[in-house]
Amino acid sequence: MHYLHRYAQHALDIVFPLRCAGCQASGYILCSACKATIRQLTAPLCWHCGHALPVNGSCQSCQQHFLQLSGLRALGPYQEPLRGYIHQLKYDGNTRLAQPLGQFLALAYRTYGMHADIMLPVPLHAQRQRERGYNHAALLARVCAGLLGVAVREDLLLRRHATSAQVGLKVDERYQNVATAFDCAHVAATNVLTGRCILVIDDVCTTGATLEACAAPLFAAGALSVWGLVLALT
Repeated sequence: MHYLHRYAQHALDIVFPLRCAGCQASGYILCSACKATIRQLTAPLCWHCGHALPVNGSCQSCQQHFLQLSGLRALGPYQEPLRGYIHQLKYDGNTRLAQPLGQFLALAYRTYGMHADIMLPVPLHAQRQRERGYNHAALLARVCAGLLGVAVREDLLLRRHATSAQVGLKVDERYQNVATAFDCAHVAATNVLTGRCILVIDDVCTTGATLEACAAPLFAAGALSVWGLVLALT
C-alpha cells in the first residue's frame, strides 16, 4: 500500500503540479519563505513536557497534570501558519505536506538531542484509516525516521477501539476517552520493545492524553523509555 500510494502521488504530481501550501508558488510543497514563518519553541522550556516556561520558571502544564511519559518535545506552538499546514495534511488530503513537516520533526529531534531505538506513529482505528485513506502520523514518522536512520514500526501499537474526537472535551474527559484505546499488537512486541527507547510521533499534543494512552502498553511490554515528539503544542 505504501508503494501504491507513492505511485499514485507521482501521477498526481504530473497532473497537478506542485504549489506551495502557504503562498501557492509553483514548484514547491512548502517554499523556503513559508517554512521560515513557522515559529519554533525557544528556551526556556520545561525539561519534562517541553512547554515554554513563564518568568517564574514554574511549569504550569506539569503542575496541572504531570505526564507519565519519559518526556515530550515539540517543534512549535499550535499557531498559524503551522496549524494550517497540519490541518491540510490531516483533513484536506494534502499528503505532500508530510515531507516538509516530517523534516521539521527530524530537525526538532536533532535540536533537542533526542535518542530513539524505534519510532512509532500514533495509530488510527482501522475504520478511521479506511475513511481517510492514510494515517497522517505514519506519513510523518516515515519521513522523520528515514532522515534520522531510526527504525519505524507501524505494527507494534494498535488502536483497539474507535474513540470520539478529543476536540471539545475537558481534560479528564480526554483521558477517559482514550484510556484503554491502545495496546501492543502481539506478544512478539515484548521482545522488540524490552529495554528499548521508544519515540511516539503525532501531529499535535493538547493535554497529552493520547500519548499517555499509547505509552502505557509500551511500558507494560518492557520499553525502557517512551517519549513523545509532535509538531505542535497547544
